[in-house]
Amino acid sequence: MVSQAGIPQRELGAIFASIELSKKTWLLTSMSPGAGEKLSRHIVAGGDIAALFAQLNVLRRKTHDRTGRDYPFVIIEEAGLDGFWVHRSLISEGYESHVVDAASIATSRRKRRVKTDRLDGESLIRALLAFKRGEPRVCSMLRVPTPNEEDRRRIVRERKVLMEERIRHSNRIKGLLFSQGITGYDPLRRDRHEQLETLRTGDGRVLPLHMKRQVLRELARMGLLIEKIKDVEAERDDMLADERQSAREVALLSKVIGIGPEFAAVLWGEGLFRRFDNRRQVAAYAGLAPTPWQSGSIDREQGIGKSGNPRLRSTLLEMAWLWLRHQPASTLSRWFNERVAQNGGRFKKVMITALARKLVVALWKYASAGVVIEGAVMRA
Repeated sequence: MVSQAGIPQRELGAIFASIELSKKTWLLTSMSPGAGEKLSRHIVAGGDIAALFAQLNVLRRKTHDRTGRDYPFVIIEEAGLDGFWVHRSLISEGYESHVVDAASIATSRRKRRVKTDRLDGESLIRALLAFKRGEPRVCSMLRVPTPNEEDRRRIVRERKVLMEERIRHSNRIKGLLFSQGITGYDPLRRDRHEQLETLRTGDGRVLPLHMKRQVLRELARMGLLIEKIKDVEAERDDMLADERQSAREVALLSKVIGIGPEFAAVLWGEGLFRRFDNRRQVAAYAGLAPTPWQSGSIDREQGIGKSGNPRLRSTLLEMAWLWLRHQPASTLSRWFNERVAQNGGRFKKVMITALARKLVVALWKYASAGVVIEGAVMRA
């Protein structure tokens, strides 16, 4: 007998289940030994983990009644807005749980493909069965971080959000003043309030009353953001000081000229704390791996994959530009300058992406194995 997923029932040594998570409802799809081709589906209220455990116990009992045996559960769910708390709850109750990257599961290439929670649950079951059989590259299961590793990221991510909000308020103030013919005012200066009193419009008038009050309110919001950014940066520095004592990798990264507290926190918290087997995995996780397109006589490059960690990738691109300034004598900087010179100074953006890929691999080797980057200057 063959199941809906094309797997003989005699090969099922467990109850395979998928959970489609959403805010309103959770759809539990399962394939049990002795059930033939039937896939059972049950709806649980979103966030009701107790109801989910109760339904899993019902499935276990029904399977035992059919077969006379107790089978373990193998459960899969997609990574999403729910984070990893459902996965951790399942693990704590003794269930085997896997979190899959939804983008790694093959789907139909039709322009208007059918998509429902019912079909998604079935595709998750098929991916889980193929993964347990050991089929290569059928899907990408995530390495779920520990609660401490996940919490460590909060600092650098919060700082980035605060910096973006501060930039928005600063740009809004500059835009308001520009509409009155005023340029050159910097809202980030310490004497920003004193400078505001001396401003005159392009036609020589004092700043209009309501315009001035709006600018003052924007300055008040921006001042609060500046204070919160200082608090977050102080918390980040304390965290790095503690981790320099316990994590050898953080101490090594902090010694490299051009890598400050923010870069070290992002590099370690977003990527290098993980275990990678080779440089290709490092580049792929950073979203800097190439994406070739080859078919017959067609062979072209589509650019970087961008499928990894976006925060790590953007930080590495920024770090690559600063690396040229702070480490001009390093082998990586000389390689970049030689390649750009060969092209007559063109393709700098393309080459800086290649430099970022080489840089993250070199930093991974340095942090994990102590391989010093050739020509790089280190702090005492």
